[in-house]
Amino acid sequence: MSLVSLTDVVKTFGETVAVDSASFSIDRGEVVGFLGPNGAGKTTTMRLLTQYLEPDGGTISIDGLSIDNHPVELRRRIGYLPETNPLYRDMLAGEYITFMGRLRGMGSDEIRVRTDDVVAQTGIEEVYYRPINQLSKGYRQRVGLAQAILSHPEILILDEPTEGLDPNQRVEIRSLIRDVGSDRTVLLSTHVMQEVRKTCSRVVIINDGRIVADGSVDALVAGQGGARVMVELEAPPEAALDALGDLPSVTRADALKPEGDRSRFSVEGASGEDPRPDISSLAAARGWPLWELHLAQASLEDLFHKLTTEGTGAAAETPAETPEATESEPREEVEG
Repeated sequence: MSLVSLTDVVKTFGETVAVDSASFSIDRGEVVGFLGPNGAGKTTTMRLLTQYLEPDGGTISIDGLSIDNHPVELRRRIGYLPETNPLYRDMLAGEYITFMGRLRGMGSDEIRVRTDDVVAQTGIEEVYYRPINQLSKGYRQRVGLAQAILSHPEILILDEPTEGLDPNQRVEIRSLIRDVGSDRTVLLSTHVMQEVRKTCSRVVIINDGRIVADGSVDALVAGQGGARVMVELEAPPEAALDALGDLPSVTRADALKPEGDRSRFSVEGASGEDPRPDISSLAAARGWPLWELHLAQASLEDLFHKLTTEGTGAAAETPAETPEATESEPREEVEG
């Protein structure tokens, strides 16, 4: 039995369908990347899972129990870090973590023991006694992650946890996610494909509120269809483009930035076919010197682009909470 299961889940806001008959499941111990363009329904789906919102249709269950019938029990089994980290910025970092533990009904002794663990795990020892409004974005995300795992939840839901971080901070938070995900089930929303490759064992892609892909990263990328080939010819661009497009093994040819007198192309082979032999024969027959001909590695970015640009509309996300919007920027930041 899957730990988390969504079946034909629907959520609407007026006439806008934000989540449209979405179905997927997550097994114990999986770290799943949840991808989609802005407005695709990612945040709405996560809020449905955490019971911040109620679905208009379909069912959501955790460990076989419906969230409709066991709301409090199941909510305790989830740790959640929203896209907009809802921190009380006038509190010290340690005060905030203790406060969140009390909100979850944890006893003082349990909070003390678990706080020691999560502070060490998230690396916030040096800012534990600092006001949150003096912390950098990286440390704020660490504090948010610490509160999310304080009660040792089985399921961790992270909505854009590295948004707004610099490259070094992204690497640090990504490493933290791998560590905390070693003994938990994690659903991770992100726009950064490298994070999915480095962190997730599986990916679910949503577009216009519908699930359009679900599987391991390698399997989904490998199943995109025909090979993509990079070609560089010493030939007139228009003539070369027309000739490449006429090859039976080619589905599509796109002109790229020329290199001097040479023309460069990205060529997509027909499903199941490698167009390189035909391209080589074409260049030889036309007397066009062939400077480059190699198979380009398929990427998650290519798959994402292909699956999320086929539709024309986009389902609306629910408005993000913005408690920090009215806060002034701190005068001092502790880097992290």
